[in-house]
Amino acid sequence: MNNNNYNNKNNTLNLAVMGIMGTGLLSALFGFVNAQSGDPTVIETTSHRFTQMAEGVYQVTGTGAVNVMSNALLVVGENDVLVVDSHVTPNAANALLNSIPAVTNKPVRYLVNSHYHFDHAHGNQVLPPDVEIIGHEYTRAKLNGELGNVLEESTHISFTEGVPGQIANLERQIAETSDAAQRATLQTQLGVAQAHLTSLREVIPTPPNITLETKMTLFQTVMQGSREIQLLHIGRGHTAGDVVVFLPQERMVFTGDLMLPGLSYMGDSFPQEWPATLEQLKSLDFDIILPGHGAPLQGKEKIDHFQAYLGDLWQKTEAMKARGLTAEETAAQIDMTNHADNYAQIRGPGADVRAIRRIYTLLDE
Repeated sequence: MNNNNYNNKNNTLNLAVMGIMGTGLLSALFGFVNAQSGDPTVIETTSHRFTQMAEGVYQVTGTGAVNVMSNALLVVGENDVLVVDSHVTPNAANALLNSIPAVTNKPVRYLVNSHYHFDHAHGNQVLPPDVEIIGHEYTRAKLNGELGNVLEESTHISFTEGVPGQIANLERQIAETSDAAQRATLQTQLGVAQAHLTSLREVIPTPPNITLETKMTLFQTVMQGSREIQLLHIGRGHTAGDVVVFLPQERMVFTGDLMLPGLSYMGDSFPQEWPATLEQLKSLDFDIILPGHGAPLQGKEKIDHFQAYLGDLWQKTEAMKARGLTAEETAAQIDMTNHADNYAQIRGPGADVRAIRRIYTLLDE
């Protein structure tokens, strides 16, 4: 039995913020307190929570009222706003756009896609026509259909095909419960799930209209002068087109799914190249990682842990394939428990079969 899946994407009905610490703990860890004004460091709407990481920089997470499935980033300047990632559906992206005025009345000028996966880029279609969507060349090729229909790919299907069953399960629980409070909670969850399914069926993959190959630098006007925003493709890892958003003055980097608190999904990844890409990430001068799922990471120690895991996973998978095991057999038997101290989701032998199948495919090329 595989105990080691990273569930930030799998749990599409999770009404809690996925992996996000309480705001009080975030403040204690990173000091997000405006001592001069006493203003709150967290702004919350019905659907979104904006946690201030630096002046004009906000980590954006869902409250659970809408299924957003991923974190976003909001960078506010004097004249305009840059957003990183558009969430999982048009409904989720609309909720984000409708929530931004709670933080600023400045217009959104740029949307950056950290990569092409559905939970980060399938809200693109609702952006106003004057918003420039920026992404890697590979992200554009995936989302405009040059490389096939992303809605028919195994990654999208594996994370979305279970939603109708989850809805049916909620309906069954509602019918069976006699507890009024529990029924109310379940009905709320059901409403979120039904809205999510409806919006999943409305997705029209929408590609970036501005692309980069390795680097693009934007300069955003701020009160102090100019904020530098570096959009960097530092190598293949989670996908072939990952873009990190580096804020050198704030010493922060938004990594999408290239670097997470837990084990990232690897079904479209390049595990043999990923450690070298992470080495490039470590070369940037930052203190805080803002991941595409989960809580912020301070420092670079977690990168070392993930590099070690990736190298070990590749070597062990390669050896087991050479012994004649199928990908499914390897996924069930591979022992990665030597990394359990760094990854709570490792509770015994096994790994995500989608990661192992991907490595088998790459080994056969």
